Amino acid sequence: MNKQDESRWAKWCRDDGSVVSCTEKVKVMNENLDELSQMAQDLFEDGLLMEVSEDQMRAVLHQLIDALHNPYPAKA
Repeated sequence: MNKQDESRWAKWCRDDGSVVSCTEKVKVMNENLDELSQMAQDLFEDGLLMEVSEDQMRAVLHQLIDALHNPYPAKA
């Protein structure tokens, strides 16, 4: 991973605001986002090619993200 790849996505932070600095964790998060980004782009383009409204495609993708749930309870 080069410097450009490292800064492409957010600086990963914990709930307390401290930075996740483990290189392997950051690498996994960035790789996952790269994959998700490509998949979302493919979905978006497929919808447009099938004449689905761009606004609707964006709204559906936002709804998808908004509907994600956290399966891990907050730490006390």
